[in-house]
Amino acid sequence: MGAMKKLLMVVSGADSLTLADGTSHPTGFWAEEVVESVRVLREAGVEVTVATPGGVVPAVDKASLDGTFDDAVASLEDLRAPADLASLNAADFDAIYLPGGHGPMTDLAFDKTLGTLLADFHDSGKLVAALCHGPAGLLSAVRADGSFVFAGKEMAVFSDEEERQGGLNVPYSVAGRLAELGARLAPGAPWSSTVIVDGRLVTGQNPQSTVATASRVASLI
Repeated sequence: MGAMKKLLMVVSGADSLTLADGTSHPTGFWAEEVVESVRVLREAGVEVTVATPGGVVPAVDKASLDGTFDDAVASLEDLRAPADLASLNAADFDAIYLPGGHGPMTDLAFDKTLGTLLADFHDSGKLVAALCHGPAGLLSAVRADGSFVFAGKEMAVFSDEEERQGGLNVPYSVAGRLAELGARLAPGAPWSSTVIVDGRLVTGQNPQSTVATASRVASLI
């Protein structure tokens, strides 16, 4: 047995999303994606550190609470006292994991600290993982020369079709912006469990992909 693998889970600190029509919609992290990912990873013996921009206590998207994960969210101590993203270094972890909810579209997509961390993880050959709207956080990973760290990578992300069916008038298409930067999007059927592994990048499409995504990360870390 080697040393326990260490994973940095970056959770959105946003509690609202400005929609395409300018109105504010309450959001945050998606309960299942955080709770089930943490469970799967810890059961596999992975040490999980939860961090947010500024160390703010993250808001759960109320739409993701249906009684199934409510108690688990309430009891997850990591969410009550997350680490400050700016205080962490890629050298101290083996992998980074970005769960979703619409929150990452508000903050992680534009977080330069996260962008630098993602580039460090990628450049040192460590595992990078993102789930559902978590890949919005990958948008932050643009180098000083304007190149996208994950250009050419095949990935899954909450699809435009799922967004349409979900009925939220989002301000931009995460899939569209990733494609503009050079990512190769490979959407599965709406609400299917779809996980794509491209080198050291693992991406899952939606909440239905949570357990499969976390399991792949645990096996590859």
